[in-house]
Amino acid sequence: MLYIWNREKWPDFTWNAGVLLKPLGQSRLAQGRLLAQAGTLGLTLGVESRSLILVEEAVKTSEIEGQKLNAESVRSSVARRLGLSTAGLKTPDRNAEGLIDLLLDATVKHNHPLTLRRLKSWQASLFPTGYSGLKKIRVGQWRGEEPMQVVSGPLGKEKVHFTAPPVKHLELEMKRFVQWFEEKSAGMDGLIRAGIAHLYFVTLHPFEDGNGRIARALTDMALTQDEGVKERYYSMSAQIMTERDAYYRNLEKTQKGDMDITPWLVWFLECLVRAIKASEATLGQVLAKAQFWRDYSQVPLSPRQRKVVNRLLDAGAGGFEGGLSTRKYVGMTKVSRATAYRELADLLVKKILIQTSGKGRNASYNLSVFSGRRG
Repeated sequence: MLYIWNREKWPDFTWNAGVLLKPLGQSRLAQGRLLAQAGTLGLTLGVESRSLILVEEAVKTSEIEGQKLNAESVRSSVARRLGLSTAGLKTPDRNAEGLIDLLLDATVKHNHPLTLRRLKSWQASLFPTGYSGLKKIRVGQWRGEEPMQVVSGPLGKEKVHFTAPPVKHLELEMKRFVQWFEEKSAGMDGLIRAGIAHLYFVTLHPFEDGNGRIARALTDMALTQDEGVKERYYSMSAQIMTERDAYYRNLEKTQKGDMDITPWLVWFLECLVRAIKASEATLGQVLAKAQFWRDYSQVPLSPRQRKVVNRLLDAGAGGFEGGLSTRKYVGMTKVSRATAYRELADLLVKKILIQTSGKGRNASYNLSVFSGRRG
């Protein structure tokens, strides 16, 4: 099978600028609108939006690889790194810690040079135990001699979707990739560069595991460099997860094609637009939370009450399954049932909560703002 890396002109990618004119323009329009909104809102978005996007990015980029991370544990890891309160949050997920470090390093330090050592440290951070699941893998070094293939299907009936370049070429190929990322792409449109960087890296598939997560981190890094701001207001990983089938289909077709990668770039740019549009819900959640605390800034609440209210706000309308109960309040604050009942009653009096079902200690509650009324 002839793959793109077998082509004589590899890695001199080509594309039809005329075909890309419309999707590139739409991407720039969406990007500009989002950044303008974020700039106007300023500190209101700040750490809150960064935290939400990081949690979403970590959970979704792992989910693409078939790894399920607990969102609450990821939130704890993110909170620690961003200096937010971790009170009431679950113990950080060991599998998430390295991924959060990687995502932050790629974006917050986006202007630091990309080097082979940096890439290897990223991969090592993803597998602190040296294992991927139950399998021991090479950590912080290129993959071994065995062929690296992307396959699907049951044992004995596997379908090979892609075979990566032999390991004997990897050192040279990776040096060339890093040089391209740092120098050769100068003068190229930043969004086009991000799309190529993703394709280029996953085609080389240099590590035994973690290639997809690193490719998406590189995409974030390239987009951050293009936008000139280290805060992420949208998640490409979440959108790729949503469009997972289309992603793999376009990737396979491109890797089995010639050096004209126009269709891949069209899909990438259109996916970027959809990712930006999807972020509106996240930004809306941050703004709603900020507006809530402005409205209730003069209402005296205990730290426990504030923590519970913030959890409800973070979950969003309908996101706190079954509503808030006395038992859940106890679980989040570690107080007695009597204290929980008393503090919930106080929140009702102050019209922050409304009762949605049940009676007495079996009642369920939700934020009044989610019902469209107060009290």
